[in-house]
Amino acid sequence: MIGFIGGGNMAEALIKGMTSQGMKDIIVSEPREDRRKYVEQTYGVKTTADNKEIASSCSIIILAVKPQNMASALDEIKDGVTDDKTVVSIAAGITLSYLQSKLNTKKLIRVMPNTPAIVQEGMSVMSLCECFSDKDIAMVREIFMSVGKVLTMPEKYMNAVTALSGSGPAFIALFVEAMIEGGVKMGINRSHAVELAVQTLLGTAKLLDTGMSPEKLREMVTSPGGTTAAGLKVFEEKNIEDIVIDALHAAVRRAEELGRRE
Repeated sequence: MIGFIGGGNMAEALIKGMTSQGMKDIIVSEPREDRRKYVEQTYGVKTTADNKEIASSCSIIILAVKPQNMASALDEIKDGVTDDKTVVSIAAGITLSYLQSKLNTKKLIRVMPNTPAIVQEGMSVMSLCECFSDKDIAMVREIFMSVGKVLTMPEKYMNAVTALSGSGPAFIALFVEAMIEGGVKMGINRSHAVELAVQTLLGTAKLLDTGMSPEKLREMVTSPGGTTAAGLKVFEEKNIEDIVIDALHAAVRRAEELGRRE
């Protein structure tokens, strides 16, 4: 049995992916009754309001709560988590050492998924100890592969991963918002501006997904003295690279602060 503690957006994305791949025996703990009914009716999974039920009945427990709520969730389930259970945290900034200090199992995995998991185009990064069998790892990997791609990386990179792929969709969305507003200010109606910006993003992403480097794509679009070159010059003058790097560093610092709640 696979159990979720927390039935929010990311938990729902994972449940959607899992059930679409034929995975069964899923139970979700969620305090809000309306949310429990929605998850039950939409995905055909069991729900409960009792976190302890998840801990006692499930072999894989996915902690899908906010970092600020992690301590209370762990205190509630710790007596039911035995050393044969696998616990997976998807909360930003929460370290494996912190989970180890709270739970009676070494089978701990830290994962940072991202929001495109909702449409099964997510990017998840796993970090884990060496105590897992291939079978255990394969099961957890399968869960996250149901919503996109999966990488395994050392934990020391997880805060950077949180900034780059975890927060990244919001940063990219902000850029698209700016593109749309720019189009509107140039006289394009909003619905057309949205379609132009979004399809340009999708097409660009697909080109990059072929293995083409961003530098190569930029060069292909940019003719000397042309319109793209004029626009890129503005980005260079405004130092967009430094702005993006500063934003990533700010997200990393916040992930570190969330971890220090330990």
